[in-house]
Amino acid sequence: MLVSRYQPILYLQYLLLFVDIFLNAFTELLRYQNVILLVLYVVQDICIVFAVIIIFLLFFNTFIFQAGLVSILVSKFKVPISVTFIYFSLCLGLHVWTMERRWDNTNIYMWDNKGYQALFIIQRTCAVLHYYFYKRTALKLGDPRYYQDSEWIHREFERRR
Repeated sequence: MLVSRYQPILYLQYLLLFVDIFLNAFTELLRYQNVILLVLYVVQDICIVFAVIIIFLLFFNTFIFQAGLVSILVSKFKVPISVTFIYFSLCLGLHVWTMERRWDNTNIYMWDNKGYQALFIIQRTCAVLHYYFYKRTALKLGDPRYYQDSEWIHREFERRR
């Protein structure tokens, strides 16, 4: 893909990642206002969904996908796709559990529940993996090899036959 065409997409992906990082870091500061917290959780989940949509649109735009060699894309990007879906599931679970416990009493002490602590730690750890793999995938998809016919694609296809 041309750099001039890919640069705005990359900036949008970075913006979505930044919003996700920011919300992961600072939503706990707004724990006393349930409606605002709920809106921020929804915004975070929507950002993750948009990030996934952008990645899949970039997949669909590649020559490899258009040539019907989807298995090459899937094998190259299965870890980032899996991490992203796991991260999204963990975020949803954490958001639902947080709102369910805090809705009636905003002053409740959340950290006495071991399951909640475990989910929180796993979600934050998976967030780091998600940020790494998502950024790496976004940069990899900027490679012109994916958008034109090349000897590399033919070798990959022959190797997988």
